[in-house]
Amino acid sequence: MSNNNQKIRTEITHQIITALESGSLLPWRKPWSRDRNSGMGKNIVSGELYTGVNPLLLGLASERHGFQSRHWGTFKQWSELGGKVMRRPSHLPSGEWGTKIVFCKAVTKKKGDDEEETYFLLKTYTVFCIDQILGEHLDYLRVGHGSDTRKELSNMHEEADALIAATKADIRHGGNQAFYDLAQDYIQVPNRDQFSGCSYYETIFHEFVHWSENRLDWDREGNGYALGELIAEIGSCYLCSELGIPMDDQNHHAYLNGWLQRMKQDSSFIFKASAQASKAADYLMSFSKEPVEASC
Repeated sequence: MSNNNQKIRTEITHQIITALESGSLLPWRKPWSRDRNSGMGKNIVSGELYTGVNPLLLGLASERHGFQSRHWGTFKQWSELGGKVMRRPSHLPSGEWGTKIVFCKAVTKKKGDDEEETYFLLKTYTVFCIDQILGEHLDYLRVGHGSDTRKELSNMHEEADALIAATKADIRHGGNQAFYDLAQDYIQVPNRDQFSGCSYYETIFHEFVHWSENRLDWDREGNGYALGELIAEIGSCYLCSELGIPMDDQNHHAYLNGWLQRMKQDSSFIFKASAQASKAADYLMSFSKEPVEASC
């Protein structure tokens, strides 16, 4: 890994560790409101969802600054749309008004006559939320503005149920445990009436992410169980957000200390987990619509 890649991963991992240790909401477990302009971060020009570790970084920035909208763009993108980035508040240090996100680019290098080596270069970009942008003509992108075209909650559940059915996965209900049986390739979850709120969908999507493991050939690179559980946790939250399913905003998770320890030991841990979670969520969403290309 290049020194620049290592620096980027270390800085981002430190940011996430600091937030988790401070008692902030898990950055992937944002309790989205049902306004059509809320939800997982989306680029204002391409219209695509940010993937990989980037939803976590945008979630942390939104919590830190109180942003509500899902719409983000670079300084240039907002300028081309006629918007103007607000002046940095005086209490914020230089460089902390914009939010740094990261993308990777695959580079192939020849090692010999018949051999090629592929590696990835990380590059950071600075983006701004619509909540930081001046311009009344852009108000339709703000939370609370414009007509809300999103479906009612019952329809959101219907969409989630349709996605679950479309996978044709073997799902068995009953008992008091939720798990994915790798050997027999089935998902086990308690009956729906044993869950409160929308926790049924969080749980079953968690197991669905595990279900995708053999189908996507997960790369765990020796990180084992802790990484697998973090992938499933993040992937479930990505799916719930994409489908408009409200999530529990509690900040406690049985695996949190283990994840923190792994992050401190390996700066690539959160990148591996979030990238795989995005791929799993995109794969599962592809049963009902076109998938979104995932980033590193």
